[in-house]
Amino acid sequence: MRNYLEFEGEIKTLEQQLEKLKDPFNNEGLAEVDTEEINRIQNELDKKFEEVYSNLNRWQKTLLARHEERPRANFFINSLFSNFIDLAGDRQFADDKSVLAGFGVFEDQSVLVMGQEKGEDLNSRIERNFGMMRPEGYRKCIRLMKLADKFNIPIISFIDTPGAYPGVGAEERGQAEAIARSIECSMSLKVPNISIIIGEGGSGGAIALASSNKIIMFENSIYSVISPEGCASILWRDPKKSLEAADAMKLSAQDLFNLGIIDEVIKEPLGGAHRDKNALLIDVAKSIKKNLYEFSEMTREDILNHRKQKFLTIGRKKGFIKDIEIKDKMTMQKNIILNVKQKIYENKIITSVILAFVFLVLLMLIYL
Repeated sequence: MRNYLEFEGEIKTLEQQLEKLKDPFNNEGLAEVDTEEINRIQNELDKKFEEVYSNLNRWQKTLLARHEERPRANFFINSLFSNFIDLAGDRQFADDKSVLAGFGVFEDQSVLVMGQEKGEDLNSRIERNFGMMRPEGYRKCIRLMKLADKFNIPIISFIDTPGAYPGVGAEERGQAEAIARSIECSMSLKVPNISIIIGEGGSGGAIALASSNKIIMFENSIYSVISPEGCASILWRDPKKSLEAADAMKLSAQDLFNLGIIDEVIKEPLGGAHRDKNALLIDVAKSIKKNLYEFSEMTREDILNHRKQKFLTIGRKKGFIKDIEIKDKMTMQKNIILNVKQKIYENKIITSVILAFVFLVLLMLIYL
């Protein structure tokens, strides 16, 4: 049975009517199928889909990103990668079931694949902790990212999490430190890493794996520092103001693409990703292939610098500072006075000799 969202009421009614008309068996027994009525309702349904999904607000996109039937990381991993070997454990505490991670093959190229997995039904969602990773999950990813970097293997991540797990045990085992280490590891890689946000990209739980050369989002996915409900609770002390919070946060794929935070938006089938998973799969494969090819001619240092430049550029183009030149090093550009002071400090002897010479010349001019 298909699950419908709150704004899909009219679509639900039309689809139910269509199903009844297509069924030749009804309460009165065998009946003739009315093809004209079917075509009429189908046309009306197509128009309603176009009307509803061309005007989704940010809160509706949030609901769509959380849809129960939305394709998960496990679906993309099994469909796109051959010879995938799921690796477990962080070599310190345990294995985190909320993240799938291992090596596989994408079009004859070895890749490391990581995917935050929410689960398909209640039992698997409990086992996967609803996609909320614990410290051992991030440490497992760090271990494998370092291994991929050592053997020059590209990394592909599928992001889908409401956020890192906020439990007491996770905090005791160093949740914040694990996330920070994961971001640090992602930023220091010399192999291309590509992140695809397929549903929710929530808080540090998402950015821990999404600090990548390329960040790609599905059209109806979201990426934000906090959920709209959490934001509304903090700002207005009213979680019912989720719509206002979602609008203020600009968490949709198109918003983030315009701001330069993400690099690409993958268009979803009309009605959402769950309506035609196989069509979406083709677009995802094309995007991965295109981006891997882009980095194939780069050296390891070029790949590292590309990632640095990407994150240093965020917020520059449409902020208070415009057209600033970003240096290769991850440091802020120093002003002229500070540069002069530093040069003087680094060359004390030469500076002293020059000052002494200038002083002697001044004395000679005065007494002669």
